[in-house]
Amino acid sequence: MTIKEKVEALRQELREHNHNYYVLDNPIISDYEFDMKLKELQDLEAKYPEFYDATSPTLRIGGDITKSFNTIVHEHRMYSLDNSYSKEDLEDWEKRIQRILDDAEIAFTCELKYDGASISITYEDGQLVKAVTRGDGFQGDEVTTNIKTIRSVPLQLIGDYPQKFDIRGEIILPLSGFAKMNEERVAAGEDPYMNPRNTASGSLKLQDSAAVAQRPLDCLLYGIVGPNTGITSQYQMLEKARNWGFKIPAIAQLCKTTDEVLAFIHHWDVHRHDLPYETDGVVIKVNSIQHQDELGYTAKSPRWAMAYKFKAEQVCTVLNEITYQVGRTGAITPVANLKPVLLAGTTVKRASLHNADQIEKLDIREGDTVYVEKGGEIIPKIIGVDLSERPANSQPTKYITHCPECGTELVRTEGDAKHYCTNFYGCPTQITGRIQHFISRKAMDIEGLGGETVELLFKEGLIRNYADLYILTKEQIMPLERMAEKSAENLVSGVAQSVKIPFERVLFALGIRFVGETVAKKLAKAYKNIDALMSSSIEGLKGVDEIGERIAHSVVEFFQNERNLENIDRLKSYGLQFELSADKLLNQTEILKGKTFVVSGVFESLSRNELKKLIEDNGAKVGSSISSKTSFLVAGDKMGPSKRTKAEGLGVPIISEQDFLNMLN
Repeated sequence: MTIKEKVEALRQELREHNHNYYVLDNPIISDYEFDMKLKELQDLEAKYPEFYDATSPTLRIGGDITKSFNTIVHEHRMYSLDNSYSKEDLEDWEKRIQRILDDAEIAFTCELKYDGASISITYEDGQLVKAVTRGDGFQGDEVTTNIKTIRSVPLQLIGDYPQKFDIRGEIILPLSGFAKMNEERVAAGEDPYMNPRNTASGSLKLQDSAAVAQRPLDCLLYGIVGPNTGITSQYQMLEKARNWGFKIPAIAQLCKTTDEVLAFIHHWDVHRHDLPYETDGVVIKVNSIQHQDELGYTAKSPRWAMAYKFKAEQVCTVLNEITYQVGRTGAITPVANLKPVLLAGTTVKRASLHNADQIEKLDIREGDTVYVEKGGEIIPKIIGVDLSERPANSQPTKYITHCPECGTELVRTEGDAKHYCTNFYGCPTQITGRIQHFISRKAMDIEGLGGETVELLFKEGLIRNYADLYILTKEQIMPLERMAEKSAENLVSGVAQSVKIPFERVLFALGIRFVGETVAKKLAKAYKNIDALMSSSIEGLKGVDEIGERIAHSVVEFFQNERNLENIDRLKSYGLQFELSADKLLNQTEILKGKTFVVSGVFESLSRNELKKLIEDNGAKVGSSISSKTSFLVAGDKMGPSKRTKAEGLGVPIISEQDFLNMLN
């Protein structure tokens, strides 16, 4: 056997032992034998570097140092899931998807919701090439080197895998491994980690991959995205991924009725405590990939999936004080400052009280003993008061009447859930809040500039609004606290680079009330540039898809304010993007304006998403279900008969993919 053959044979043998131990939980050799074979391979690779292989098992050991993590845009967005907490929530969800699918027969795949750090791993030709954290769903941090140290993540796949795809899952820390890590920390005189999820997430951002390799991280996978995967159902995807070498828990179940789904939920609500890792619920997915494609997505979540959250953990603690926060729009949020208490693995010191109505409804008072839980096990909230523990001298809470930051009298108009400070341009917290929103990751994404620095710049009188950021100089910044020459240079450079941010994100960054990311994109697409948007009327705005009375009034009011117009003129002069880029305007027309299309089935030359994009790019709307307002049903292969029947009953024209393409010519 040649040296090269010896190296290849050792690699293949170690890959199989890795899979047996970390994925199948069925080792067939001892740890000592494995370590000896690994050392033999390391020695050979060191002696014969010409046989280097990026998928070698020796690379699991780590050792590479990452000084900073590159930000990578996800090729396929990572959506969040809608949550449900009851049988009624699930039944309502099923009715909604049945309406869209016109009562087609639906099956569901149920999986446990793993409590870890979300990851997207890209494979090309069967090799792991990239791993990216979820981030904000649109982009995340590349942590490829660290992910390669996790032994349950295959570096090289086996079988009939697609040429390229992303696989999604959770990086977790099993409970036994977490307990062992904490034992070692306590023995070394260090504070224990608070919970497995945060520890797993933090592990991914360690700069030294050798340190990551020492942590008993695991990876549980549940979803594949990519073109031409050949997968027709969620359950089939899980089976195929398992055959390719991925660690897919065998707990998933195919359910044909809601009763079967509920039985799965009830079983695991009891038995989740027997699992070797933490789980906080069950994810229910429509099984058919074709049905998933037809259901599509809302602005934040897939319509074809729902997370059922197990009942949150509750604790009692004392409410020491109620304070009030001022948001960037002037909204006042009362905050409960609590006696610190451990809840679901984290120490909770504060909880939102939402608004005056919530305080009055629960009769919450300072000094009360309150019940606290994590809403969706994420955000702490007070759900009740233990009246038996209420102090004898307790007084009802009087909601504040004036802004705690600037003293302006608060107002609450009919229909508003919150009180507001109307000192929009004079209240310091609102000013800095708007600037912090402007620089945020989903808006202008200005590197080298954070919330604390914004407050410092404002305090020192260097900025009064977000337009002032573009005239800051290094010389002005360097004398400030915690600022050195390099950090000042980075800040000025980050501001300069932000002029490349596209129009829709600039529009979101302006901080117009009720204009979030999705609305900003719709307005940018509808008006193409800021001048057209500024001159639009309320009625004109209401003609844009999903723009209602409240948003329309807010937009018009924003552009009637002289200070806002002055800031926009300044931002224009600094080179910010206030019109859609040429590539986004390319191939966009209004020839289908006023029409609504429903797309159903499988198509020959275009994917369903490509077809929907063409519809929107040419001025029309994409409907989710057939109604009397539907202009056309674009019918592909394998379209359900109920959709055709409904369209024919309503007199909706049924056209082919080619018929639609002919409309564009």
